[in-house]
Amino acid sequence: MNRYIRFCLILGLMLAGPALRAADKPIRLKLGTLAPAGTSYHKSLQAMGEKWRKASDGAVQLVIFPGGTQGSEADMVGLMQTGNLDAGLITTGGLSEIDPAALAMQVMPMFFRNLDELDYVAQKMRPQLDSRLLAKGYIVLFWSDSGWVRFFSKSPVVHPDDLRKLKVYSGSDSPAAYDVWKASGFNPVSLEATGIPQCLLSGTINAVPTVPIFALAAQLDSQTKHMLELNWGPLVGAAVVHKKTWDRVPAAVREALLKIAAETGQQVKAAGRAESDAAVAAMVKRGLMVQKVTPEVDSEWRAVIDKVQGQIRGKVVPADMFDEAQRIAKEYRAGGGAKPQ
Repeated sequence: MNRYIRFCLILGLMLAGPALRAADKPIRLKLGTLAPAGTSYHKSLQAMGEKWRKASDGAVQLVIFPGGTQGSEADMVGLMQTGNLDAGLITTGGLSEIDPAALAMQVMPMFFRNLDELDYVAQKMRPQLDSRLLAKGYIVLFWSDSGWVRFFSKSPVVHPDDLRKLKVYSGSDSPAAYDVWKASGFNPVSLEATGIPQCLLSGTINAVPTVPIFALAAQLDSQTKHMLELNWGPLVGAAVVHKKTWDRVPAAVREALLKIAAETGQQVKAAGRAESDAAVAAMVKRGLMVQKVTPEVDSEWRAVIDKVQGQIRGKVVPADMFDEAQRIAKEYRAGGGAKPQ
């Protein structure tokens, strides 16, 4: 009998072995982003991954694919849908491939008057945006931004008509933005972000709306010697993970991982905004010429935007989210610009 019991125990352990090993196998969570390797964005994600590894006792391992190695943001969303990628740090252009409501935070040019206002509106709208993305199968790890998009060009741009003479980069993952450019009388060229440097060289484009930190990282200032200091809009994005992958993460550590992600989002935002000013200063030392915006010039650009509001509301940004963003911004302004708590 003792031999029989011992035999059963040994057999049970042999059969259970593979299952135990499978349960102990770490979850490799693959995240893609256009952020270049070595930038603060990439380093922040690496730091988040290391904190996740420690907080989960090695159960969750974050593998980062920077620099657009997984394709455009639309490609990355497609890869997440098929399970070939688990997560992404993507802008609202990419997020709109999941739900166009995300565009309420970015596609309305010159809507936000300052970054504190952006923070207020983002905080108020996050529950709705998170809920919409969750309904499509995605968990938001954090929202963030990289400061103001500015116009970088080969020839000076001050007035709207100056830009209308040029060929302007428009992200291939945002056909709606392309339509708004066209409706405003500009000449957009639809391209993937990774193709910007080469297309500047070939003359396919000669103006790029982007944040200074990207212009510096991609050395766009070697070709675009001019920057218009117009606060066109913030570059907003979020880190999202597919719910199917997140459901595989041990339930006991999810809250801790989300807390780490939220802290990372704040770090990414703070670094992005600070580096934006530093990037401009660095490019000025290399010969970048900055065109200032007078109140009169600001009014010219706002007049252009006012004419295409109807092209944006309901056609680019869902009408309810467009109206909600407008309502919250008015609330902020009426309250004297109180910072979010």
